[in-house]
Amino acid sequence: MADPRTAPSALRPLERRVLRWHAEGCDHAEIGRRFRKSPAAIGRIVTLAGTPRPPRRALPAVAVLRPLERRVLRWIDAGVDHAEIGLRFRRHPATIRRVEGFARLKLGSIDG
Repeated sequence: MADPRTAPSALRPLERRVLRWHAEGCDHAEIGRRFRKSPAAIGRIVTLAGTPRPPRRALPAVAVLRPLERRVLRWIDAGVDHAEIGLRFRRHPATIRRVEGFARLKLGSIDG
């Protein structure tokens, strides 16, 4: 049974295509010309594509709000007005209002 870490689905698109052309009999120079790589680089891709890789880890959960949005909401919840926050972040108060609005919209779409 084949190792799932070297199965075609675990390979990158470049590796899959290089291996397919290599199996069809294309030489490394021709494959390299198609990808603008040297024949030596194609040889390394062919060799390394067959090497087992550690299993992929799950991606970390994506933060919903950007750091700026989190800080703006924290300052507004603390009672600081938009003009003062704008000075701290070198932004116009209207920009801070928009950032707040987008952040609240993001949080509302998650909750509801």
